[in-house]
Order: sequence, then C-alpha cells, then structure tokens
Amino acid sequence: MALGGGHGLHATLSALRLLAGSGTLADRVTAVVTVADDGGSSGRLRRELGVLPPGDLRMALAALAADGPAGRRWGALVQHRFGGTGALAGHAVGNLLLAGLMEVLGDPVAALDEVGALLGLRGRVLPMSCDPLDIEAEVTGLGEQPAQAHRIRGQVAVASTPGRVRQVWLRPERPRACAEAVEAVRTADVLLLGPGSWFTSVLPHLLVPELRDAIITSSARRVIVLNLAPEPGETAGFSPEQHLAVLSQHAPELRVDAVVADVAAVPVPDRLHRAAAVMLSPGGRVHLAPVAAVDPAVPRHDPVALASALGAVLAEIGSQPGSPDAVRVPSAPGAAERRRT
Repeated sequence: MALGGGHGLHATLSALRLLAGSGTLADRVTAVVTVADDGGSSGRLRRELGVLPPGDLRMALAALAADGPAGRRWGALVQHRFGGTGALAGHAVGNLLLAGLMEVLGDPVAALDEVGALLGLRGRVLPMSCDPLDIEAEVTGLGEQPAQAHRIRGQVAVASTPGRVRQVWLRPERPRACAEAVEAVRTADVLLLGPGSWFTSVLPHLLVPELRDAIITSSARRVIVLNLAPEPGETAGFSPEQHLAVLSQHAPELRVDAVVADVAAVPVPDRLHRAAAVMLSPGGRVHLAPVAAVDPAVPRHDPVALASALGAVLAEIGSQPGSPDAVRVPSAPGAAERRRT
C-alpha cells in the first residue's frame, strides 16, 4: 500500500506495479490519497460542486491501470486534459468523470471503484477522508519581521509560500477518516509513505486521527521514501534529514522499518543515519540507492529504479508476521522498462 498524492504517489504506485508484475508483491496494490487540493481543475470542481478534489485520485487510478490495450486506452483518456479557452479548458477527463460519478452515486469510494473497474485495476484507490479537507500552516520568513509566525490556508498557498513552513494541520481539526482506507491500512503487508510534497501530500495522512492511529499500530512493514530534492516553497532548503525531522515532529510515535533515499541526493549520509535512528524500528536502517530518473526536466523518481530498490528493501525487512509469502526476493525489472513519470 502507498500513501501520498500527486506525482510522488504516481511514481510509487508505478514501482509497486512492477514489483507485483515480477512476483515480488501480491498483485493487489492499494493507494490512499490526500484530498486537500484546492488548485487547478480539482479546485474548480471542488468549489463549484462540493466534491472531493479528484486530481490526485485520478493520477493514482491512472498509475494502476491495467497493462492491456483497454487499460492503456482508458488510462490515457482519464489523463487527457482539455485545451482551449472555454469552460472545459484545463479540466482532465478523469476529473470530470470522477466528479460526475461522485454526484450520481453519492459515495466517493463507490465512484473510485467504478472508475477502477473501467481501468482494469486489480488494486484499489481510496481517499484518506470522504470529506474535502483544507491544509493550514504556520509559516515564518514573511513580511518585514521574518521571525513572526503567520497562518496561511490552502494547499496551493502552503506549497508555494516563499516563507518557511514550521507546522501544518487540517481543517476541520479532527477530520473523519475514510473507513475503507483505515481498514486497508490495518490489513496491509507493507505501507509506503512518500515521496511527494512533504507538507501537503505526505504529512496529511498523519493528521487524520483514525488513519494516523492505523498507520502507527498496523502490523505492516513501514517504509519511507524520501524526496530527491527540496521543493521550491514548502521545503526550500530542506536537507534529507530535515524531512525526517518534520515527520517525527508531527507524528513522534511513528516507527518505520526502512528509509529509502537516492544516493546522489544525500550529501552527508551520517547525518541522515542519525536522524533516521530516532524513528527506525529495531533492525531498521537507511537504504541509499540510485532511484532518480536520468536527466529529468525536474527531479523525478524512476519507477524501474525505485522498484529495484524497494524490492531489495522488502526482501531484507521480510514479510508481515504470519504472512511469509507476502514479500519474496525480487527479480529486478529489466532496463528496457525504464521510463520517466
């Protein structure tokens, strides 16, 4: 299972699909997706219709679409974005489809399952909450008094702030978790958190109380995948170890079995090892591997390289207690499958 949103979750799901195809994991992959987006097509549909922002959910569905001709065709269609200057300009077909199904069925989980069936998913895409949420943040470094804390609201505002994000929380204050997502976390073999926009895609899962409790208490193996580089705005200037410190700050009880980072993105490995020690379970460790796409326009995890790294990690940390066949030693996907996200 992978938790996150946006391009980071898409890369993780693509890697997990490769592992499932190679027999390393069970072939049913579940994604639990953030629902706080307020920008672009998702923000427009959320404001106009009151539905969950569908963009990150759509991307997760597309990442898990079946490999056959029908799955590829429908996967490409839901990702297609209208051009022009009219009312549909900027909307992705999948966003409109999900929004329509949410209205017709009155249940976002049922709508996601319907589109999942259309795309031939063997796994499932679930929202972390069935209610649209808002992100708020405490930010310093704004205005004429850099030390003064300011409160800003909205995923786009937090992700693009020129200040330094100190803390984030959700509105409503104690949001309801999606019951299906909580159950999926509790019964998962492996939980992957990250990569992605750290404050707005990764951390929110730990800010929904019931979902956070399920993540912390699940018998699954927990793996963190770190970002390749700081993101302009919310994590500008962050080192790899600062990403872990932020996780510990927001969820001090969280313990993980492995931390995966790109070897070229960690200038001082000793610092990352020391930061990770705070949250690693007994026997857990940091895994450095080449997982970045080759010469990307922007930093991106390569799904094939990430699948190879995760396969080695999962083989080392073993299967879920009581499920000896949940994780098997992988045969790494071939180089011919390498592609960018």
